[in-house]
Amino acid sequence: MEEMSGKAERERHIKVESADEQNLLLAAAYVYDAQYNRNIPFETSPQAIRLYYFYNHWVMQVTTYFLIIVDLLLAVFEEPATYPLPFLATAVIEVVCLLAFFARLVHFSKVTPRNVFWKDTKNICVMVAIMLNLIDLIIYGVLSIVYIKGIRWSRVLRPIYLVNFTESRQIRRAFRSMRNTLPEIMYVFLLFMFSVLLFSLMALKLFGNRKLRTAEGEPYFENYLDIVFNLYVLVTTANSPDVMMPAYDYNAWYSIFFIAYIVLNTYIFMSVFLAVVYNNYRKHLKNEIRKLAYMKRRKMVDAFNTLKVKVGSENVIKEDKWKSLVKLVAPDISNSHRELLLRVSDDEQKGHVEKESFIRLADLLNIKVITMKTRTHLLESCIPRVYRSKCSQFVRRIVKHKGFVYAYDIIILINAIFIALDEKSAAISNAEWFFLAFYLVEILLKLYTYDPRAFFARNQFWNWFDTFIIVAALIATIVNTGMKSVIQYSSQQVLDIVFILRVLRLIRIIDSIQRFRVIMNTLINILPTMLTFCGLLLAIYYVFAIVGMEAFNGKIRFFPENSTDPFAAECGTPALTDSAFAKSKYCKNNFNHFGSAFIVLVELTVVNQWHVMATGFSLVTHPAAKLYFIAFHVVIVIMIINIFVAFILEAFFVEYSLEKSEVETAIEKKIQELGMAVQEDMPAGNLVENMENCENDNGTFGETNQKGLMFRIASKRYRTVDALLQRMFEAEISPEDEAPPMEDILNMSPNDVYIHNPTFHTAA
Repeated sequence: MEEMSGKAERERHIKVESADEQNLLLAAAYVYDAQYNRNIPFETSPQAIRLYYFYNHWVMQVTTYFLIIVDLLLAVFEEPATYPLPFLATAVIEVVCLLAFFARLVHFSKVTPRNVFWKDTKNICVMVAIMLNLIDLIIYGVLSIVYIKGIRWSRVLRPIYLVNFTESRQIRRAFRSMRNTLPEIMYVFLLFMFSVLLFSLMALKLFGNRKLRTAEGEPYFENYLDIVFNLYVLVTTANSPDVMMPAYDYNAWYSIFFIAYIVLNTYIFMSVFLAVVYNNYRKHLKNEIRKLAYMKRRKMVDAFNTLKVKVGSENVIKEDKWKSLVKLVAPDISNSHRELLLRVSDDEQKGHVEKESFIRLADLLNIKVITMKTRTHLLESCIPRVYRSKCSQFVRRIVKHKGFVYAYDIIILINAIFIALDEKSAAISNAEWFFLAFYLVEILLKLYTYDPRAFFARNQFWNWFDTFIIVAALIATIVNTGMKSVIQYSSQQVLDIVFILRVLRLIRIIDSIQRFRVIMNTLINILPTMLTFCGLLLAIYYVFAIVGMEAFNGKIRFFPENSTDPFAAECGTPALTDSAFAKSKYCKNNFNHFGSAFIVLVELTVVNQWHVMATGFSLVTHPAAKLYFIAFHVVIVIMIINIFVAFILEAFFVEYSLEKSEVETAIEKKIQELGMAVQEDMPAGNLVENMENCENDNGTFGETNQKGLMFRIASKRYRTVDALLQRMFEAEISPEDEAPPMEDILNMSPNDVYIHNPTFHTAA
């Protein structure tokens, strides 16, 4: 009986431990989602939770991104190909990618409630795209077997995988914000087009019967559609003042017409366009971020409810559970960092964390805290008497002085003057050795003053940059000098590397001037948000490139100068004889393969001379081909670029003038209380002094370690893009104890307002 009772007790104990482990995994999933602002609804069964962890594992995410990139890059190897591969090879690769995408989708369906999965539009889009890609692939393959040329029409669907997989939520959010902004943009665009059409009609009546000719000898403003196209181009200033000159030569007063048109459409309408885009995009972005904030709060509340226990009259989370949770969510942070976060969450050291403090955990984990500990210089350990001597201290004081930095700034500027001078002069060429000697001395003096382990810590980018550039320039200069002296031949490749490395040294000025450094750090911090829009831009580029290749492939060809083709100067077609396209030698601007198509689209984005390319392709195909180029300009230049500018303006303003959040203030306050703070007014360059990044520190967090352990918040540095986005609108998001239900959050519109009882402030 006693054995049976003991066995039952052990089984009950195992079940309790198993239940605690499952609750911990579930809570960690909630916190991890809140930290990275994932809004994926998932089943809470033990099997589904483990599948959810596996679904979000970095290996799975990297593999998915890799296969998406491979699938997109197939256009480089498919006909018309930059680097041709057999159809069978590209088809096998595409089938493998599509099967992997389908498996990823099936995996997602296993962790998400069935009703949620089938209501999610992005899942339907991926499934339809996979099916259409396979159908197109089969049809194209069958046609190839019977030697019938087919069209790979489904290739334009490939960016759907980039946008609609859950890993691409940043790009999807940007696309959704753009889609929501579109209706308001259309009103301005229609009014703008009405103005263009009205001015075109006036131009037809003013100049149509004057029998004027363009510089190429063509009729001037006699066809209404041509007038519309030319005046639309004038809005972009690409054909100014060419389009005005025939009328201006005929009568100077006609210039008033073009000036009025430019003022109204180029300056006023385009400015209003940007203002409308900025206002509406900001409104919809704010709604998106408000949803993120509410979802994060809801996830943290669910995590708390999973682990809470009753202590007295309050629900709390025990300290040991809190530590296990944080270790599971953020295994890479050091023990000392974890203890610091616990001190912030359990300010009065009660042995448990209350609900209000726990909900801030996701924000605490998103703040970059640098853990450092003091180090003794290697030379001080080896030769303490010499290193501590008066002469040594004098040298180190000079290196730490601002005058040392200013002196080398002057040397860099003088070096820039020498770089700009004639390299063939022996005196100027030999001066490079003196500059290299100065830079080497600087590096050696800094290594003597600052501990090498701290000087080359992971977060000391400029130190790594300086050393790499100087050492690489020294090696390249030695190699170049040796080749010139031994074989009497100057290798242009080596020489080019030398020149580039010399110019790159001038970048050091940015780190020397505080204002430059602030701007550069701001740009670096908003870089992830910029990359989000770059992904969206590349997806749209891809679609236009595929359409362009199918429509214009082979219509324009490039011939080398020594070609004997009778139409080499006309890009291989008599249709371009005496055209501005051929005269400008734009033959290489074609859609004959993916690489050249991409370059053409970049040129069209810059806008200059885009009308020449549009006219050239219309001459070799049909006048309606201009609609392709107009559509590209409207989508990319007018819509996407304006939205991109609006977002960058908002992000830059917020990042540039960012104040510390309440969570950051709480962490800094606790660091100050513990006496483990790095002085905020220390110059950035001096932070390396006797310090080392200690991310994997395993030391204790107590009185014995306080003198050797220090903390510092990496100012304005966030682990996620969403963290910065939430800072953009956190002042406008009222804090609350618990978020609305998840269904209400997902259905929120920009005009929804939730009334709640504020209890504390939070920020990402």
